[in-house]
Amino acid sequence: MRESWNSFIRFFTSLQLTVVLLTLSIVIVVVATLDQVNLGIWAVQEKYFKSFFVWWDIPNAGLSLPVFPGGYIVGGLLLLNLLASHVYKFHFSWKKSGIILTHAGLILLLVGELITGLLQQDFQMQLTLRQPTNYSESFLRNELAIIDTTDKETDTVTAIPEKLLTPGASLQQPSLPFVVRVKEFYPNAALEMRPEGDAPMAKAAQLATAGVGPRLIATPIPMTYKSNERNMPTAFVELVGADGSLGVWMVSPQLAVDQSFTVGGRSYSIALRVERRYKPFTLTLTELRHDVYPGSDIPRNFSSRVRLQSQDGKEDREVLIFMNNPLRYGCQTFYQAGFENNDHVTILQVV
Repeated sequence: MRESWNSFIRFFTSLQLTVVLLTLSIVIVVVATLDQVNLGIWAVQEKYFKSFFVWWDIPNAGLSLPVFPGGYIVGGLLLLNLLASHVYKFHFSWKKSGIILTHAGLILLLVGELITGLLQQDFQMQLTLRQPTNYSESFLRNELAIIDTTDKETDTVTAIPEKLLTPGASLQQPSLPFVVRVKEFYPNAALEMRPEGDAPMAKAAQLATAGVGPRLIATPIPMTYKSNERNMPTAFVELVGADGSLGVWMVSPQLAVDQSFTVGGRSYSIALRVERRYKPFTLTLTELRHDVYPGSDIPRNFSSRVRLQSQDGKEDREVLIFMNNPLRYGCQTFYQAGFENNDHVTILQVV
């Protein structure tokens, strides 16, 4: 037993393990950098760094095989290697303080990156001048939102994550008096109006029987991985109540119109939209400054003055957000990210 423990310690404190792990780290960084051209920065982070293994999809087989250790395994083993070496090999002395301080910094970086990868979530919040807003939106994820609009004062939102919208799925939510059946889902699609009098040209065009869907054609297109573009998914969902089908609805973030219906005397609307996170407070943009250097279009300053009001009434104050001066509130940080619509809309990055 003791010999096994000693072998375990020798393995995790060996310099050879450190060299191998650092080499694997270099390989991951190089391959991920090259693959970023194909996948984009977000997909590369998930595939290579926020995973235990790098998976290879076998063409035309529907199978995936682990072909390389991912960032969690390499980083985790490197962290154990450093900690074990400090406990069993290094003894503190002023002569070794530089090495110990360097290793402590590396350990801090690894632990910080692990916590960030597991817990941090990035959203954005668009504030229009003098309009209170109490939610942020995801950069990448979408959701099927079914909203009970019967109450004139309060909407009741049932949100179904995009990852559950797989063809053939039957989704029953306790808050809804009907079942959501997914007929078809396109991760990225282009929508166009169907010409007047034109017969359906594709299966997708024939699916929708309610709402605006019958007047549109959805064409699947390849997914984009560019950092300045986003995929626009389209889903066809059938709503089935106690008295039968309520129709098949086409939903997509590209649809700007509300699709409404009534069930059991209650009013609902349905939409596939960017995933939202609601807050127990509101932010209201009161002033947006976009200053440039004289005689040029080079930005000199972006700043947003916002009013923060909590639902419990304990917070009601104005905050100035500008570069390197974010708003920190409720375990969230709001950074100035940009502006739109002739300085009437500010965009905040929410971390």
